[in-house]
Order: sequence, then structure tokens, then C-alpha cells
Amino acid sequence: MNDHHDAPTTRIPRVTDVDPQDRTAPLGRPVTAPAHAAAPEPDRTGGPAESTPEAPTPTLLEQMGGVTGIVASTIPVVVFVLVNILADLTTALYAAVGTGVLVLVWRLVRRDPVMPAISGLLGVGVCALVASRTGEARGFYLPGLLYSGALGVVALVSIIARWPLAGVIWHGINGHGTEWRADPHLVRAYGWATAVWAGTFLAKVVVQGGLYLADSETWLGVARLAMGYPLTGVAILATILIVRRAERARSATA
Repeated sequence: MNDHHDAPTTRIPRVTDVDPQDRTAPLGRPVTAPAHAAAPEPDRTGGPAESTPEAPTPTLLEQMGGVTGIVASTIPVVVFVLVNILADLTTALYAAVGTGVLVLVWRLVRRDPVMPAISGLLGVGVCALVASRTGEARGFYLPGLLYSGALGVVALVSIIARWPLAGVIWHGINGHGTEWRADPHLVRAYGWATAVWAGTFLAKVVVQGGLYLADSETWLGVARLAMGYPLTGVAILATILIVRRAERARSATA
């Protein structure tokens, strides 16, 4: 029997290759990791939670559903005016309330803000209740007349109190604060703009109130539509022009 078959087999362990920069390290010294090696990711389980940015506060206009929400809230009134001219009071009341419900359902399906539709439905419901109780179509416009009169009085009082309503609403819609009250130029400008709005509200009361007392329900409905968006658009345009002029004058004197 040959002796080489009985010799123990010696296996040399395989040494993994190291970085060339560390091959000169003395025997027994641990081989350091190369400088370019990626550092281990830190343990995030016990670390502080990452701060998430806070969602911006929606502006008043966004809460009202934007321009489309404001327009949609007035559709039931338009329907009542048109149907009352073409048909009778009962049909007009059902049409107005039904339109308010459809607008609400439509905004729910689209997942739009429903507050304008709900307020519009409540408003047309109150108007329909007054009209049904009085048995007269002009009763449908009575809550709107009272509301316009109240807004006109509030606008005038806000000017006297140096909290002009136009400034409060304008900065509320745009999500701003009340810093504008520290500027006398802006306070004065918003005072004039608020006077325009007060004149708009009081004009509605005078014209539509006269038609209400004259029991001219058809022309009252026409006046309600004609003095709605047109006068509101004029008041908004006047507010923008007045405020921009005040801001330019302030910048010129700064």
C-alpha cells in the first residue's frame, strides 16, 4: 500500500481578495473596509419621525367650491324665475327645489365641495316655504330682499368701524390675514370698495322692493336675474380697480 494514500489531506482556506490599498497590512491586523465602500444605512426604527409638511388651509373661495360652486348655488333661483314665468307657482317651486337636489347630487358624484350646494338648497327651500305659505310668487323673493338689505347695513357699519367688508372678504377669499388694516391707504381703498357694494345691495332693495310692493312678480323675477351677476361683476371690478390703484399709490410713495 502506498504511503501517500494514508497522508492526511491539508486544505488551505480560501482567502477573499481585499482592496489593493490594504494588502500591505500586517498579519493578524483586521483588514479595514475601503474608503469608497457604502456606509450602512442607519437604523430608522428608533430615530425621530420625519416631519411631514402641513396641508395648506383652504381659502374661503375654495371652501365655497370656487366660482363653479357659487354659480351652481344660484341655479335653482334661475329655474324658479323661468318656470314661474312659463307655468304656475306650484310647478316653479317643485322645479326649483328639484334642481337644488340635482345640483347637490351632481357635486357629490364629482366629489366637489358640497357646502355651496347645501346652502343653495337651504336657501331655495326657505324661499319656497315663504312662497307656499303666502300663496304668492313674490314671496319667493322676500328672503333675498331682506338678505340684501341686511348686507347693505352691515357694509355701511363696517365702513364706520374701519373694518370695511370688502377688505375682510377679499383677504378671506385669498387666504390672507388682517395685516392690511395696518395700512391706512388700503383701509381707505377698501372703504370706498365697500361703499360700492353697499350701493349695490341697497339698489337691489329699492328696485326689487318697489316691484315687490307693486305685486309685479314677473318683472320682479326679471330684476332678480338682471341685478344678480351683472351688478356683482361690476362691484368686483370696481373693488379690483380701487385696490390696485391704492397699491400703486402706496408703492410710488414708498
